[in-house]
Amino acid sequence: MKPILMIAIATATLTSSVSAKDNHVEGYLAVSDQVITAQRAELAENTARKGFGPQSPRDIDSLVGNNKIIFSQAPAYTQMNLCNIHFHKNAEHSGGEFTTYAGNGDGKGYSTGFKYSGSISKKDLLPVKQAICPSEHGNLIPGDTIELHYVHSTAQVSPGPTLGACLSESVKNPQLRVETQVFVLVNNAKALDFGQLTQLGQSNGYHQALNIPSNTGDAIQYAGSTTGPGYNEQGSPLQVSWSVRPKVAQVNIATVGKWCESNVFNEDHAHGVRNLVTNLELLSAGQ
Repeated sequence: MKPILMIAIATATLTSSVSAKDNHVEGYLAVSDQVITAQRAELAENTARKGFGPQSPRDIDSLVGNNKIIFSQAPAYTQMNLCNIHFHKNAEHSGGEFTTYAGNGDGKGYSTGFKYSGSISKKDLLPVKQAICPSEHGNLIPGDTIELHYVHSTAQVSPGPTLGACLSESVKNPQLRVETQVFVLVNNAKALDFGQLTQLGQSNGYHQALNIPSNTGDAIQYAGSTTGPGYNEQGSPLQVSWSVRPKVAQVNIATVGKWCESNVFNEDHAHGVRNLVTNLELLSAGQ
């Protein structure tokens, strides 16, 4: 992803310190609303009249948009190659069962996004002994929300690290699709196994994730882009067909930690999230 273009805002202030217990990072400070507003304004300015297509993430409960760029919807994921799997700490999208705003975060994509809006039993929230997917931005704990992205490509590619695995020297403009599932992490061995959710194999000649959830509601389909905080102030130039499931599933946090220790995608921690796109000029109408 592109590095975030940092903008100096003389009037921007920091809110009071948020506890490390809530954010899993010592000394964390959340940026003010002014910083997020300035980032949205910068995004609008940097994309105005430049022909950028519809952007992601969005509120999936409202498929209103004014972006005029149209592209063909990618095929069903079963007719594409799975090329990458990664996840974000907190949901990038809003809607369905993940509507609780996590706060403004650090302005760079961490400790922001949306959380599971339902309830979790106290037993499932008991702490775990090991650090789960630790990074400089902290580690995961029971009760955290993650948004998992199964990225697919029409190019003849194999699963691998980063979005680069979805592109090919033979096909410079493959169609891309992201199958999306939001999970809440629980300390419960009977919850879903992340290893099974990310199990890879061949099906009808395509590389596939064999156990993408099929019981978490009808996926919301829309035209958008790649995500990540590197696009908070810049438009993403890549076109993506999105399928976002509205219901949240529970996954055993221990299995997420095990996956972070070893996987073909070289993923060992949660990614940050891009600000929710609210500018109607950057949102597609629902498909």
